[in-house]
Amino acid sequence: MIKKVLVANRGEIALRIMRTCREMGIGTVAVYSDVDRYALHVRYADEAYLLGPGPPLESYLNIPKVMQALKESKADAVHPGYGFLGENADFADAVKKARKKFIGPSGKAMRLLGDKVSARRLMLKAGVPVVPGTEGEVEAKEAARVAKEIGFPVMVKAAAGGGGKGIRLVQEASELENALRVAASEAEASFGHGAVFVEKYLSPVRHIEVQVIADSKGNAVALGERECSIQRRHQKLLEETPSIAIDEELRQRLWTAAVAAAKASKYENAGTVEFLVDEDKNFYFLEVNTRLQVEHPITELCIGRDIVADQIRIASGEELSFSQEDIKPQGHAIECRIAAEDPHNNFLPSLGRIDWVEEPSGPGVRVDSSIFSGGEVSYHYDPLLAKLITWGPNRNVAIRRMLRALGEYVVVGIQTNVPFHQQLLADERFVRGEFHTSWLEEEFEMAEAEGHPDKKTALLVAAILTHLKKRRPPVSSTTTGPGNNWRSAGQERFLGGRSLAQRRGWRS
Repeated sequence: MIKKVLVANRGEIALRIMRTCREMGIGTVAVYSDVDRYALHVRYADEAYLLGPGPPLESYLNIPKVMQALKESKADAVHPGYGFLGENADFADAVKKARKKFIGPSGKAMRLLGDKVSARRLMLKAGVPVVPGTEGEVEAKEAARVAKEIGFPVMVKAAAGGGGKGIRLVQEASELENALRVAASEAEASFGHGAVFVEKYLSPVRHIEVQVIADSKGNAVALGERECSIQRRHQKLLEETPSIAIDEELRQRLWTAAVAAAKASKYENAGTVEFLVDEDKNFYFLEVNTRLQVEHPITELCIGRDIVADQIRIASGEELSFSQEDIKPQGHAIECRIAAEDPHNNFLPSLGRIDWVEEPSGPGVRVDSSIFSGGEVSYHYDPLLAKLITWGPNRNVAIRRMLRALGEYVVVGIQTNVPFHQQLLADERFVRGEFHTSWLEEEFEMAEAEGHPDKKTALLVAAILTHLKKRRPPVSSTTTGPGNNWRSAGQERFLGGRSLAQRRGWRS
């Protein structure tokens, strides 16, 4: 049984994983960069290890340093979360080689499904529908032939990676050659692999994904689908479950296809199979995310399971304790990604100090967050601050609760995308479910900003901070530092040097 887990991540997902570990009586180890020295996930963990400077390549993406922390902490398992090393096959292999448990799929499964070309071939073999296009990597001459056969417009897509990189929409034949060259160059620069393929461009479509979980005994279960069509530049902003765009017959077909995909790849642990669904209710395989998804909480709220706890049990060698017949989602859940972005200024990142935070609560509200008053938003990392999730017995209640919760969310010092979510959820087209993957960019427009989003709150917080600053005692060698707020069992460890407490003369 796993007794101590190193969480190779930061922010809200690190905290979310650690909370489940604590409920299960499992010790936790945090890793962090200089920038995150006072981050909540560091203070929450039982132990913490400094990896290096702020840039991810020198800290969270540095596999040797993470492995050194794993060795020194004597943790017996690693959870990668999402992002950073979350889908890094070499990291999964390194953990296995060190004879530790990796809480996720094998490196082999990541390689097989992480390459979109090999994944397409596997899905075709398993009988899962794929978007019409080339079977594999393609050169210009073959791409032109296939594009003419399936008809324009087409998409040129990188075989590796994701996040909207290495993708080009081609409207007519004269644009194809240049699109192939640009997409391949971008893919090579981003993923170190310049292979591309061509597939039919489908629009309008819905982006529907199915959460699956599988054990080492060959059992696989679909945990429900999520509607992920609210996107900007291929990045999801809001997700909900269940999708109101599909009926029960299509739902069962999607779940069955997702389970078939997991079994065909001999998948183990939690993953997500993504599909495109057109207006005629045809669905097509898109890709597999071989990790815990950002939006997993909405599934948890509707099925009543802790997916991270299930991940840990599977990594410990346990068999799934439930079957497909046990999965009966209840109600409706919505997740808004709260990011440090200014929606009135083309969603540009908003960096700096967070002067004050008040997060919502109440019936049917969950907040997975990593922010606190006095915290800093760094340019080194993704601007995601928190995930605001609401549940209701039906979609209308979930929407009303979300609007109420968004109105209670106060962040002073930086801009957030809360105003965007408020406008989106009040839009009658969204309420009616009349949207698709291109809807935000083609039809939705942000209203003009009306001065400071909450001038009264800003003035109140400024007064409070001024008052606290006057009363705050100076730090001395006999004053405990941030570590005083950690659990009594907590320890601070630093790779290759003294701890911050030792350097500043604080008590450990």
